[in-house]
Amino acid sequence: MKGHEGWDDYAAYYDWENAQTVGRRDIAFWERMAAPVDGPILELGCGTGRVAIPLAKAGATVVGIDRSASMLDRGRIKVRRARVGSRVQLIRGDIRHLPFPDRSFPLVMAPYGILQSLLDEQLLSATLKDVRRVLTRDGIFGMELVADLPAWDEYSNRVTLRSLRGPHGKPIRLVESVKQDRRGHITRFEQEFVEGRGKSATRKKFSLAFRTLNVPQMVQRLEKAGLEVTALLGDYQGGPWDLRAEVWIILARRG
Repeated sequence: MKGHEGWDDYAAYYDWENAQTVGRRDIAFWERMAAPVDGPILELGCGTGRVAIPLAKAGATVVGIDRSASMLDRGRIKVRRARVGSRVQLIRGDIRHLPFPDRSFPLVMAPYGILQSLLDEQLLSATLKDVRRVLTRDGIFGMELVADLPAWDEYSNRVTLRSLRGPHGKPIRLVESVKQDRRGHITRFEQEFVEGRGKSATRKKFSLAFRTLNVPQMVQRLEKAGLEVTALLGDYQGGPWDLRAEVWIILARRG
């Protein structure tokens, strides 16, 4: 399984689930990162615009790239509704091969675990190499790793979220199974969204997988790609990272 698989199917439920999990708790951090930037900002794995749209509302110009056409279709609708079309451009593409000229962006962002969708070293290495290429001189790369993925207990067919009103206006529940490949650092989610009740209920199944390197391991990969790590943060207020931190944010610079 490749890390980009599953996201087209997940798109219809992405905003609903994320509103109940990560929500907006990281948005103020990315707004502070974007505020002093003079020039366009690149967001890797922009999805439906969860981060790009608030940044644009705050005055930033954001180019978002994502491999999922379904995610981007929903994102473009949200961009129009938010009336930020002049400051947000959403592009379908592969983050390993960024379709931009060298030194195009003073800030590249990889929010909330997007790089964990790269399931092997080759994919990660290619992405970091291209990130460095598109950064301006002294440009900043900011990335977050979802810290708790490797610590999730394995379980099968557990109802982890439910609501009386889902993305299509019906009662919904998420039935989920989690498996851990400790040797490969892979966390796999088998998800089933059940909408409605009884025999009329509809079911949508798909899988998502994530590979989690710890902070020192990711620092090593960034340095190998030619990026200089400038800060390790353990919260969204800019506090320092340590082994107990619940938030893993790494900032690096192109020299």
